[in-house]
Amino acid sequence: MAGKAGGVDRTHGRSIGVKLGFAALHGLSVLICLWLAFGGWNWPDPMRAKVMAGAAVLYFLRHLVTLFVLLHRRVELSEGVGLAAFIASFEIGFLLLGAGIVAGEARAFDLWDVVGISLLLIGSAINTGSELQRWAWKKQPSSKGHCYTGGLFAYSMHVNYLGDSILFTGWAILAASIWAGVVPLMMTLMFVFYHIPALDRYLADRYGAEFSAYAARTAKFVPGIY
Repeated sequence: MAGKAGGVDRTHGRSIGVKLGFAALHGLSVLICLWLAFGGWNWPDPMRAKVMAGAAVLYFLRHLVTLFVLLHRRVELSEGVGLAAFIASFEIGFLLLGAGIVAGEARAFDLWDVVGISLLLIGSAINTGSELQRWAWKKQPSSKGHCYTGGLFAYSMHVNYLGDSILFTGWAILAASIWAGVVPLMMTLMFVFYHIPALDRYLADRYGAEFSAYAARTAKFVPGIY
């Protein structure tokens, strides 16, 4: 399919119906998290369950901004349903792990939780902040037909993906379970070995020499490392 890269359709389009459905499914996941955290369930770690529900609310609010402000490409029904199911699995899964469903006991909040909250907030700011910078640049008439290389994207070609990896690492730390680490690890591997190579091929084809020069001077993912 023309304009398709990394498993998603890159062509411009509103697809409001699909986006509304996607947002509604995500909202349902968040409501389940809030019900599990505040519905009077007798969890071993009820306070951590509430923190995890708060993280889900933050992610949902950012997702709304992404869907209805920043995202100008089409969203296919299969993508919306698939991602909604994936989001529900980790949001509810993180909450249940944090609530102590596996550990069977509460874990006192400590320095690791400070690290987790910090990474969650930093990663969220990097992801949404970088996308807002690109969105503002794209609104300028002189930007049409050019590849965005400024703002946080001057340090990493896929800094929005890096923000996601950071925030999910923090979220997993807050879950206080080694099993939660599977999610950020899986996501990072998908970024590095699937989404980034596919997106780079798409951008190289679209912007040619301009993208090649950008790629030659900029890290793909983690500045100074890769």
